[in-house]
Amino acid sequence: MASIKRVALILMTGASCATLAACGGADNVASPGAGSISIVTPAPSPSPTPAPTPAPSAITAAQFASTSGAGGSAGITITADEQLAIVNTGTNNNVSGVGSTINGVYPVAATSLTTAADPSAINSFFQSTNYVGALNGPSDTSFQGWTCNSSSAQFGGSGAACTAVPAVGSGGSSASCPTGTIDDGLVQGFKACRLPQNITSSLRLPKIAGVFYRLRGQTEVGNDVGTTGADTGITLTIEAGVTIAADSSESTNDLLLINRGSKISAVGTRDNPIIFTSQQNLANNGVSDATQGQWGGIIMLGRAPTGVCAAGTGPNNANGSSTTCQQAIEGVTGRFYGGPTAADSSGQLSYVQIRYSGIAISDGNELQGLTLGGTGSGTVIDHVQSHNSADDGVEIFGGNTNVRYFVVTGADDDGFDIDNGYRGFMQFIIAAQRTIGATADSFSTEIDSNGAEDLLPRTFSTFANFTFIQTANAPAAIRQRGGSDMRFVNGVVKTPANVACVNFIAQEVSQSDRSTIRAADSTKQDFGPPSFNSVYFACQGR
Repeated sequence: MASIKRVALILMTGASCATLAACGGADNVASPGAGSISIVTPAPSPSPTPAPTPAPSAITAAQFASTSGAGGSAGITITADEQLAIVNTGTNNNVSGVGSTINGVYPVAATSLTTAADPSAINSFFQSTNYVGALNGPSDTSFQGWTCNSSSAQFGGSGAACTAVPAVGSGGSSASCPTGTIDDGLVQGFKACRLPQNITSSLRLPKIAGVFYRLRGQTEVGNDVGTTGADTGITLTIEAGVTIAADSSESTNDLLLINRGSKISAVGTRDNPIIFTSQQNLANNGVSDATQGQWGGIIMLGRAPTGVCAAGTGPNNANGSSTTCQQAIEGVTGRFYGGPTAADSSGQLSYVQIRYSGIAISDGNELQGLTLGGTGSGTVIDHVQSHNSADDGVEIFGGNTNVRYFVVTGADDDGFDIDNGYRGFMQFIIAAQRTIGATADSFSTEIDSNGAEDLLPRTFSTFANFTFIQTANAPAAIRQRGGSDMRFVNGVVKTPANVACVNFIAQEVSQSDRSTIRAADSTKQDFGPPSFNSVYFACQGR
């Protein structure tokens, strides 16, 4: 019995040693020799090849285009099929894109969503680009620092939240207001230096720690010089980093208006933008992502041509050479824009934020974040953000001002609204609507001539490198009507479910002469149907 136990023990010890040797668990265990056990590790099963993501189905014309607003008493229509065909006439457009390629306002990859065109071939104003949309991939920093961040759009970088108190600084209790302003004492811990309502000589607003500048009521720079009057020589100069806040202590509509012949020079920097905002924004938690309409915004008026003339003035022509044509600007009473000077300058806005503005005076008569009326090509508008306007982010009535790096976040109506014969260019522009819901019938861009189909100059602009993130339950992201002309290059358009991408309307002439989409006609200064090249569309929440 003892002998059998010893044999069993020897066998068990040998098997244990074999196991240890095979596993490498004992460095000095001798191999059991010819009777050893080899353990072979089986090869892993190959990973299954992932199935390719199916290509999205082709969009239908009824999904891509809306006919809302068409018809009228004359029964004039542009069918959805016709609208889709117009877009497909262009090159490198993708009408069946998907929203998963876009994260907020940024593309998710560095590769352009569709083959880009070269907008510099159109005009020297445009920079040559090799991508579509306003942003060159997910790491583009060109909109960072000078913008503020909100639920509508996150740009990252050093930009603060739009709800954050601007960097006014400390020391207001001992600060002095500069000459030409009115000391209103301490307001929410900061020294308030109020602007006079009538600025009749040049005024400079320096950056002073602890000081903000206050707007009360309709604050005007200069007096109107008419369509052909000489410059007044009056300039409101605002230094980088300055905060200007509308007065919430009284009920009048606070706004800043630059009259024809005078100028504003508001030039911030990437890290020290100039901020126009409401006084409520100067307190912690004084505003939220839902805040809007707390003051009237900025109006700049110039002596460049307008296609729509007030009664008893004009008419104008294709060259905009009328010396009498002028029109009253929206939102205020008795202030006019227009004239024959296409190169007119109303000054400069660069690295500027305009927060929580926009007031509806009456239906169709509103104050926007920024209003340009007849401002000429000498006016400089770049690196400007209009945030949470209760109406349009920017509306441009006539004129020739070119725009570069302009972002509209959270507007309750249209992002970019152009009409009355505007003939400027825009590049690197973003419209990102309110995520909590903008007013119905609000478009990322609305282009028209206010029902005046063939008044001259004809509205004609080119948008290049644009990104439109539509959230409102409007007919479409892009509405074009009224006999206006338009060219779209290197764009990205994204809409939610039940919202089309385009909406072309022509209803004021005849079914045989649908001005918005008719063939080019130089005798009418008519460019032809809307033009699309290198535009990526992700419509209907696809």
